[in-house]
Amino acid sequence: MNLFHSLQISASGLQSQRTVITVISENMANAHTTRTEEGGPYLRKRAVLTPAPVPSDSPFSELLTRRMGPEAMGVKVLEVVQDPEGLKTIFDPSHPDADETGLVLLPNVNLMEEMVALLAASRVFEANVAAFNAAKTMTVKALEIGNR
Repeated sequence: MNLFHSLQISASGLQSQRTVITVISENMANAHTTRTEEGGPYLRKRAVLTPAPVPSDSPFSELLTRRMGPEAMGVKVLEVVQDPEGLKTIFDPSHPDADETGLVLLPNVNLMEEMVALLAASRVFEANVAAFNAAKTMTVKALEIGNR
């Protein structure tokens, strides 16, 4: 197995989790935004992840193909989508974004759910850092063995 593929897998996990964390941070920052440039309240976003393609020269790819499908090495962000469901309304006629009846549409961001998602994403990020460092150490040791 090529150790550089291990580094690529971990790097793809790091990149995708960085995007996930960025999206979650944006959601949390806009949890009370009732007016956006598009009009209406902020809509919660989420990152959709997908498996990254398997390099065909990897012997490890056979195991992944059997276990997870033909495209299962690493991960990448497929897209960031908005969730239009679950908008909340409150009655506040004094709010600048209230309609004629005094109702204000609030974002569909639940801070507790976002915190849990942020914690999970940061743990996955940490696991990818640990895997990357382990693969890097193995690569360095293999190079040291080859130089003897």
